[in-house]
Amino acid sequence: MTTDPSVPPDSPATGAGRGTPPDPTATAGEYLVKPESALKFTRAAALWSALITGFVVLIVLLVFIMQNTDTTTIHFLPWEWNLPLGVAILLAAVCGGLLTVAVGTARIVQLRRAAKKNFKGRNA
Repeated sequence: MTTDPSVPPDSPATGAGRGTPPDPTATAGEYLVKPESALKFTRAAALWSALITGFVVLIVLLVFIMQNTDTTTIHFLPWEWNLPLGVAILLAAVCGGLLTVAVGTARIVQLRRAAKKNFKGRNA
């Protein structure tokens, strides 16, 4: 409690718990703790952000494909295709992503099997 009559008796005038000593020239309102925001980050907000990001990426990809329309010949083993350059590069990136997902999935399955085996061994 303080002897200053301008400070209400219920306000924390010592600054305790904030790590800094109180400022003797500060008013009572400066010591009040800032209230937590009533708006929380929700799953719907995360979904909305992901959708906006996805649409921006799709627009950038569409512009990339439209600017790279020169036809190129793709050779793979005995096969041969004629594709626009932008489509060929995008197709290669998608195939690389699918390969990464396949390897990651195999690793997750491997770790789950090991965890399940370890869990059964502890309960026996």
